[in-house]
Amino acid sequence: MSKIKNLKKIMFVSLLFSLFFFRLSFAENAFPNISIDINGDGNPSNLSNTIEMVLLFTILSLLPTILIMMTSFTRVLIILSFLKQAMGAQQALSGRVLIGLSLFLTFFIMAPVGNEIYENSLTPYLSEEITQEEALQRGMDPLRKFMMKQTRKSDLDLFIELAKDENIKQDNIPNRVLIPAFLISELKSGFIMGVILFIPFIIIDMVVASTLMSMGMMMLPPVMISLPFKLLLFILVDGWTLVIRSIVTGFN
Repeated sequence: MSKIKNLKKIMFVSLLFSLFFFRLSFAENAFPNISIDINGDGNPSNLSNTIEMVLLFTILSLLPTILIMMTSFTRVLIILSFLKQAMGAQQALSGRVLIGLSLFLTFFIMAPVGNEIYENSLTPYLSEEITQEEALQRGMDPLRKFMMKQTRKSDLDLFIELAKDENIKQDNIPNRVLIPAFLISELKSGFIMGVILFIPFIIIDMVVASTLMSMGMMMLPPVMISLPFKLLLFILVDGWTLVIRSIVTGFN
């Protein structure tokens, strides 16, 4: 029973680690030896522990999706994808580069939330001052505040209406309503900034295409000529600084 309890505790800590980006250094050999024994002794407590273990493994398998959908990752990746397409630099900027940059920007943006969760939830739990349920509640509160701040009221009202639950109030919104409303708002924000990024590059494409047609070079692809001008414009205005600053300050 003590080994199962230790295993559940380690999995819960791993869940908070992945979900809230806490910073904690474990000493060497800090983890105990783990083994799971399944005995058909008919003890109801063993069955309860087994069910809890299955639920924890299920949550851990869904953790990447939860991470993406409840943080700033979605908006950042959409904006960078629009920038890549607008510049026409599909070969220069691979998908792995964009995902890696989006992840580290997400860590940077979510750092204040992660620190608050670490201090109010994880530290008391590791000190055995609070239970798992209380730790999850304390850990979810800063994340809910972040999502509420980034969610448009119109999107929130939409899902409150679709929920058809009279008990839902503006000051007591459940996660099943808040999370999809937050996702819709993030998609809107990402698309709005993507359109803004597209405008100067579209103008360059139109100017280059009109110039080539007036010179009778209709067989020459305009994209081949406009790409160097796009890159030159992006470098001259220090585009990466402007884009990253706009992304980060957009969450503040």
